[in-house]
Amino acid sequence: MENFNDIQREENRYLEKTLDVIKTELQKEKEALNSRLTKVMASRREMWEKSSHSSEDFDGVPEMNQYLNEVNTETIGYTSVQKRIDKYEKMLKSPYFGRFDFSEEGFDEIEKIYVGLSNLMDKRTEDIYVYDWRAPICSMFYRNELGRGFYNSPAGKIYGDVLLKRQYKIEASKLKYFFDSSIRINDEMLQEVLGRNSSDKMKSIVETIQKEQDIVIRDTENELLIVQGAAGSGKTSIALHRIAYLLYEGLNSKLNANDVLIISPNSIFSNYISDVLPELGEENVQQIIFEDLIKGESRQQQMERLIELQGSESFDASLESIKFKGSNEFVKILDRLLEYYERRLLSFKDIYYHGKTIETAQELKSIFLNNKINMPMAKRLARIENMILNKIHPLRKERLELIEKIVERTTETHMFEIKSFSRLLAIKEANKLMEHIRSFTYIDCTKLYKLLFEDRNLLLRLSKDIDLPENIDRIITDTRNNLNKGFVSYEDAAALLYLKLKLEGSENYDEVKQVVIDEAQDYYPMHYHIYKLLFKASRYTVLGDFNQTLEKQGSKDLYDYVEKILHKTKTVKLNLNKSYRSSFEINAFNQRLLKEKQDFASFERHEAEPEVKFMKDIESVNKEICIEIDEFHNKGYKNIAIICKDKKEAERIQKSLGSLIEIKTLGDKKYDSKSSVVIIPSYLSKGLEFDAVLVYNASKENYKSDFDRRLLYIACTRALHQLVLYYTGDKCEFI
Repeated sequence: MENFNDIQREENRYLEKTLDVIKTELQKEKEALNSRLTKVMASRREMWEKSSHSSEDFDGVPEMNQYLNEVNTETIGYTSVQKRIDKYEKMLKSPYFGRFDFSEEGFDEIEKIYVGLSNLMDKRTEDIYVYDWRAPICSMFYRNELGRGFYNSPAGKIYGDVLLKRQYKIEASKLKYFFDSSIRINDEMLQEVLGRNSSDKMKSIVETIQKEQDIVIRDTENELLIVQGAAGSGKTSIALHRIAYLLYEGLNSKLNANDVLIISPNSIFSNYISDVLPELGEENVQQIIFEDLIKGESRQQQMERLIELQGSESFDASLESIKFKGSNEFVKILDRLLEYYERRLLSFKDIYYHGKTIETAQELKSIFLNNKINMPMAKRLARIENMILNKIHPLRKERLELIEKIVERTTETHMFEIKSFSRLLAIKEANKLMEHIRSFTYIDCTKLYKLLFEDRNLLLRLSKDIDLPENIDRIITDTRNNLNKGFVSYEDAAALLYLKLKLEGSENYDEVKQVVIDEAQDYYPMHYHIYKLLFKASRYTVLGDFNQTLEKQGSKDLYDYVEKILHKTKTVKLNLNKSYRSSFEINAFNQRLLKEKQDFASFERHEAEPEVKFMKDIESVNKEICIEIDEFHNKGYKNIAIICKDKKEAERIQKSLGSLIEIKTLGDKKYDSKSSVVIIPSYLSKGLEFDAVLVYNASKENYKSDFDRRLLYIACTRALHQLVLYYTGDKCEFI
């Protein structure tokens, strides 16, 4: 058996050889970059010197395009080389983080597989020094114990024995330490990584991916992958690593960054995760927030509205309205409304032009109802409009020719007047005709939606066999009043978007092949029906935690309707119940906040117990927070959050503490990562993490309902190392 010193010398030699290969490849790429730059400049100079610069020289356009294509080709080549240089420079600092020795069945040779962020091959000898963590064989590093195992290769399952698993800490090209592990990514490495301080941006977790996480990341079998994950289980990070894996694996299936889309809960979160894919060597993919798709109240404004209404009769009415308008039942009512409009309210009219019948109302209705290819209603009406105009066009041309002949026979004195009059007459006729046609070919979604709440009997007729909320009359009245005042709530905006998509269809996201929906519990059936209409041919990765549901009581049932609505041939549901974010003590505290006991396991990283501090008044709270923040800074904590209940409280804290310490408030539309101390409303903190969390005003008066309990749970689950809750008066009952 080799002694440790011999093994260490061998590992240092391998590292030196690896670094030499990287340096050689890096030097080649730098030389290639200079050559590429020369070509780019030369092609641009040639385009400038030999092509026309006149905007009126149409004959020179083909020549200009030829030069542009050449410039673009050279620029793409230059960019590709620069990316490889960036990759090698990153690898120089830390080329790999793991190794396993594998003996493939039927072969005597033992392969030493070093695992890193990117592949590294010596192009002279074709020896592979480092394997990309996403390579099929590297799944064994994350999933297999020592002994018998297999990995899925393009040729099928490859069996063999894992003889050794080793992990490394390499910084600035130096081997700091290494150790062997037998079962999984060793707790020692996890302790070291998880014990680090947080940063203002999410980081990659390739060094510490766990077996259950790797299963999620590498799944390519299923069209719909649903993941229920406890707070701190790494759901979002796993989703991003999954995207990186799919892009790597997609070299064969031609998947690229433009084909992938993430639906984020808010812009703070979007910014927070923006460094992970570049860190993994991939381009960032498209990100949208649901409210980017709608016109009306934002999710943040909806939360603020609910918090403000708490304790009043309007609060319960609003919750019931949100639940109803997000339900499958309401989707069914909207579908029936469209069918009712199509069959009963849509009134076609006879079309005449100067005494000639162009189309009769009956003919138009027959054409409209003949919908064998399931074309959306608005598109069918647009087709009818074009058909009418195409028939009128030759007749209109004849009429204009007739007017011109009259003008030719007129004296010069009256010619201008007749021309002007005929032009004005033609415009008026055209406008009147278009107004007549548009009276039945244009549908106003908002007016159609309003109809539901202006005519109670209509809503009741469309709701046949559907159970309506007990307070449906209150919902009808409130919605009608809001819409008449021009206020479109978040839930109404979603319903309007659904109507619009059903009426008009959408081709905006037809190229999207993979959709990642994060914070799945924040969405209702209505939202998933919308996603199905927008991303018609996509595969989905859906991640959520029903314990972090806010305005409704969460349960695993939510994944049942997700599965039913998105309706994919192959679907799998996975559960990640182990939390890695918070210390064992903070996790234990957080679990006590929940109403019911959960299937939950905490990684055993022990730190200070959470503190619940009584203060005689708010002024004392502010002073204590300043003292606490100084102590946290002395401990090396870089990211500290003061989490409060809502935006108004955040603004009050900013005013009272802004003169005492450097502090920033995080709002949904603005993210400032430069400040080490931030104030953030509880509902906006989802998905984020901080070294230390200070919960402001955890009093009985401030946190009293089930809704408040869930807000408090979200706030407390953001802490990595330390959690402190302050209160005045009576302590909140949940803690």
